[in-house]
Amino acid sequence: MRPSVVRRPRLADPLPMALRVYRKLSSVMVPLSPALISRRLSLGKEDPARVGERRGLSADLRPDGPLIWIHGASVGEVLAAAALIERLRAQGFRILLTSGTVTSAAIVARRFPADVIHQYVPYDSPRYVARFLDHWRPSLALFIESDLWPNLILSSAARRLPMVLINGRMSQRSFPRWRRVSGTIAALLGRFEACLAQSQLDADRFTALGSRNVAVTGNLKFDVPAPPADGNRLERLMAMTRGRPVVVAASTHPGEEEMLTDAHRALAGFFPNLLTVIVPRHPHRGEAIAQMIADSGLNAGIRSRGELPAAATDIYVADTMGELGLFYRLAPIVFMGGSLVAHGGQNPIEAVKLGASIVHGPHVFNFTDVYHALDAAGGARRADTQEALVKQLGQLLADPGARAAMLAASERVVEQLGGALERTLTALEPYLLQLRLETGAANA
Repeated sequence: MRPSVVRRPRLADPLPMALRVYRKLSSVMVPLSPALISRRLSLGKEDPARVGERRGLSADLRPDGPLIWIHGASVGEVLAAAALIERLRAQGFRILLTSGTVTSAAIVARRFPADVIHQYVPYDSPRYVARFLDHWRPSLALFIESDLWPNLILSSAARRLPMVLINGRMSQRSFPRWRRVSGTIAALLGRFEACLAQSQLDADRFTALGSRNVAVTGNLKFDVPAPPADGNRLERLMAMTRGRPVVVAASTHPGEEEMLTDAHRALAGFFPNLLTVIVPRHPHRGEAIAQMIADSGLNAGIRSRGELPAAATDIYVADTMGELGLFYRLAPIVFMGGSLVAHGGQNPIEAVKLGASIVHGPHVFNFTDVYHALDAAGGARRADTQEALVKQLGQLLADPGARAAMLAASERVVEQLGGALERTLTALEPYLLQLRLETGAANA
């Protein structure tokens, strides 16, 4: 299904009371923004050199010509757009990428071309949003998944800026919440020209909530390229760990590190040289994790201190940014974090693409489709408890043949689930064509 370009007034209908109240409150709360920014700076959640961007101010200049604005909440959404951004750049379009976290900004600086402009998304006040839109004057807006800020959407629609929701996802937890305020969410989703959903279930949910022109294009995260790794750093790590069995626990959350530490102790009785690498989802927790490991009687190394895994290191805490590609290449077995606790799991696709056998917990509702497909094909193993985690990791450590069979199955699943990038580009083609026509007319 290819959405048609529809440009009609989107503010003709009265706004629901909840949105009118929100807009007034977000306006009168502006004087409190310095206190909010100060608090977030103290927590390390803002970049002191770029706090002006949160108020819609920017030191960067808008480039000439069409500017495609892509917005994603954080790291996962930003990385999901990587391949799409590359294809749009190849067609000659300039890209403005916004996100809301310091972590995502660091990832953009490390992994995206220099001509991709990154800005922190402005706080959702009409004044700040207006400054942002006045400065950047985007030609097309692509919102990733479901990060829906009311003033950002309503102000963009009022300027007749075409907006498309891409890689749309409506989680099992969010859907009933939005249904209770159906008028509010319909007023926001109805401002989008089209909604490109990850799955038929997502499409049905978006349709029920008021989206129009809905199509299923698949999950862009299945088409993400494998994350890069510094060759020299990888060679050094491999030299330091040669001959040792290695398990990586990726993107772990509070409560999981303790279980992984206990699992390491149990497995080390059978694999005496075992090295477990814990890569916390939030690197600032590295010191606390290492202290917990030390308190348990095991030896911990901390990467942010410049330490490397020595022969005596039991668990290596990789509390740095942007190095998952390094550790996926190091280990044949990866436990995907956020799944032993009720976080919803992390994306396993990158680990599969780099040759890892996947183990995960029961809480994977953020990636239900991919984990269901991997489990059904034998491309991943589920562990509901710490005991099951020990069993699954132990079996894979002892059986290279089982690992090879799992990897072959998971690679087939990833290949079958791919194609979202091409379908998304096809769906966006009417909007891209319009930008090309407008550019041609302006240059004539």
